[in-house]
Amino acid sequence: PSVRMVLLKGADANGFVFFTDYRSRKGRELTENPRAALCMWWDVLQRQVRIEGTIERISAAESLKYFSTRPYGSQVGAWASLQSSVLAARDMLELEVKKFFEMYPEGTEVPLPHHWGGYRLTPESIEFWQGRPSRLHDRIVFTRSGDTWAIGRLSP
Repeated sequence: PSVRMVLLKGADANGFVFFTDYRSRKGRELTENPRAALCMWWDVLQRQVRIEGTIERISAAESLKYFSTRPYGSQVGAWASLQSSVLAARDMLELEVKKFFEMYPEGTEVPLPHHWGGYRLTPESIEFWQGRPSRLHDRIVFTRSGDTWAIGRLSP
């Protein structure tokens, strides 16, 4: 398994959404094994939420809706960067960025790259963890079977 921090951009009844370059390491890994886990940590509260489930790409229309809200430089960057690939020199990336700045001048619409978009994690389990100084933490887990959720308690 590998891990990568992502920016959670949406959460609703259908699942949890984040965006990336489909050609990146995480994109390739999610294509090969469409399962993932999310972990959110709140140090001050000593709380954690873990979510496990299946992954699927969201529609191009959903990806475009988010892509169009991104800053201009981030839109161009999605075209210019081959995320996760070895970069021989920073200059090469800067030349690619310049090329796409010229191709899509500021103020013009930057199209959604075919290699970039969102994923939705559909949860199968959600664990809520509450830390305690005694290390006898509280762990409550919800597990889905079809449309039904069961609740349980895990040993710390």
